[in-house]
Amino acid sequence: MPTICMFYGIIIRMFCAPGEHNPPHFHAYYGEYKATVDIRTCELIEGNLPKKQLKLVLAWAELRQEDLLANWTLAMNSELPFKVEPLK
Repeated sequence: MPTICMFYGIIIRMFCAPGEHNPPHFHAYYGEYKATVDIRTCELIEGNLPKKQLKLVLAWAELRQEDLLANWTLAMNSELPFKVEPLK
């Protein structure tokens, strides 16, 4: 699962497999926490993150939604997603 972005200790990854389940989503990791976020709604689907990190991830997802959807299309075609701009 390639890492597509890292910021403030948060790692964002996306699976590259045509069989990956919908809805379009990415995985966020922070220490021992992990969460799955819906790209279209920018909402938490599964898992958890500390409140501050979750807010950062959801804000980042809204800002980078177009890039994330483009990466999802690549991943569904078994292509490597590109790096996405982090929060600064």
